[in-house]
Amino acid sequence: MQAPPTSSAPPTAPRRHRRSKAVGFAALAVSLLMAFPTAQSAFGDETAELPGGGDLGPNVLVFDPSTPDIQGKVDEVFKKQESNQFGTDRYALMFKPGTYDNINAQIGFYTSIAGLGLNPDDTTFNGDVTVDAGWFDGNATQNFWRSAENLALNPVSGTNRWAVSQAAPFRRMHVKGGLNLAPDGYGWASGGYIADSKIDGQVGPYSQQQWYTRDSSIGGWGNGVWNMTFSGVEGAPAQSFPEPPYTMLDNTPVSREKPFLYLDGDDYKVFVPAKRTNARGTSWGNGTPQGESIPLDQFYVVKPGASAETINAAVDQGLHLLFTPGVYHVDQTINIDRADTVALGLGLATIIPDNGVTAVKVGDVDGVKLAGLLIDAGTTNSESLIEVGPEGSSANHADNPTSLQDVFVRVGGAGAGKATNGLVVNSDDTIIDHTWLWRADHGDGVGWETNRSDYGLTVNGDNVLATGLFVEHFNKYDVQWNGENGRTIFFQNEKAYDAPNQAAIQNGDIKGYAAYKVADSVTTHEGWGMGSYCYFNVDPTIRQQHGFQAPVKPGVKFHDLLVVSLGGQGQYDHVINDTGSPTSGTDTIPSQVVSFP
Repeated sequence: MQAPPTSSAPPTAPRRHRRSKAVGFAALAVSLLMAFPTAQSAFGDETAELPGGGDLGPNVLVFDPSTPDIQGKVDEVFKKQESNQFGTDRYALMFKPGTYDNINAQIGFYTSIAGLGLNPDDTTFNGDVTVDAGWFDGNATQNFWRSAENLALNPVSGTNRWAVSQAAPFRRMHVKGGLNLAPDGYGWASGGYIADSKIDGQVGPYSQQQWYTRDSSIGGWGNGVWNMTFSGVEGAPAQSFPEPPYTMLDNTPVSREKPFLYLDGDDYKVFVPAKRTNARGTSWGNGTPQGESIPLDQFYVVKPGASAETINAAVDQGLHLLFTPGVYHVDQTINIDRADTVALGLGLATIIPDNGVTAVKVGDVDGVKLAGLLIDAGTTNSESLIEVGPEGSSANHADNPTSLQDVFVRVGGAGAGKATNGLVVNSDDTIIDHTWLWRADHGDGVGWETNRSDYGLTVNGDNVLATGLFVEHFNKYDVQWNGENGRTIFFQNEKAYDAPNQAAIQNGDIKGYAAYKVADSVTTHEGWGMGSYCYFNVDPTIRQQHGFQAPVKPGVKFHDLLVVSLGGQGQYDHVINDTGSPTSGTDTIPSQVVSFP
């Protein structure tokens, strides 16, 4: 994301962006076989089972209130990670239940902070969890890939600062005060996502260009720039798009909160929240949340160096997966085809597919949970990076859908990478809850063909719901939706900045590929709070015929759409199909249509 200089101008300017003797060896072998039960391999021979549980590795830092120099340790991680945008270090800062005084945990790249209680109020900071933008001259538009979860905060000043952009979720948090979503000095910011959280005071977006808040409770909301969307939020502002640009749904049709690690006494477990329908407010506000606790010994604790073969053996054995912070190269696909499997990443655990494989495939089975993972494209083109259900999936999963939460895709930026598709969803009823699918516009390995990726999200399954959908810069359609009865609540998009000319994006007789395309065959689809922005910095004369394309049918409905020309670098002729007035001139002028058709 190409970042503009910090400015005090009104917040409508462009954002950037691893030998003994034979007797000893035999004894060791017998000992190992006694320690680990055996299982039949596919060829009928016996192989040692993988153990469940174990330690969480060196990059999960666990604190309790008596830990010495907590602030110094947290600061040490931040110093390494503050500006480490495309580095390989990954960290999870985990706090046991209790009260922590005088803490200011500054959170940098690839760092997650979380409480280890069953409820946020079990772990209280008399202090802050802070994201600011000092590393980037007060500009927060590149504050990506970090998270805060499951903590209660008593902010020192009364207001906590969380100045982030994409892929920076704020989940299961209780802020006993206000929440400021802008950097010090109120420079640019382009977030963001809050879920299952309670903010007692007011949320101040200030320069935030767009934001989605789900199933939460807030004391108030300060303002809006382009697109502020709420579903199931107590205290949300009233529906008023476009002035101010608030889209409000009283409830979220279907949701399931993200699985999380916690301590039950001295035992680690993963809590898997239950599915909710027509949710409103937090899942934890009325006491113990509904869901299932799974002991850590039922998880294969994945550590850097683990192979895809071993990971797949763990799944076949019946274990869930807990990826510790690190970067994982896989030379074959990780296949998750057992119902109700949890695959949870800590500290933005990152998977890179080698030799053009798909990094992760989920079977057409019930209730798989993928969460907290970054999939980074390899140098050999992958047909897809994540696939949910094989082609032709048709099973009904309405009672127990597969869910993806804080699962991110990146093509380029950390080095050249290619993938035809980022995420492909073939299974019906899938929930996509907060994703950022990003073809890099800055960093290493960036160029129109260098990090080629035609499609960000392709949905072929029916009854798929996306809540908090961020998709940017793909060479063709950022989203192509072919399944029936799809729904999206909040969409944020930028078209690829680096299109070399009009001919490079010509789509038959249409100028440019829509950011969000609903197939002509679809009869039922609905979307709320959706924006697409253009910033054609190679050829500012490029025109985009529309941001959204959909069949004109009674069952296809959109509410609160907008398109924006960032600094006049390219223009949209229409918002959706041939509806909506064009962006114009050199100003940042949104066009919007309240509903369609």
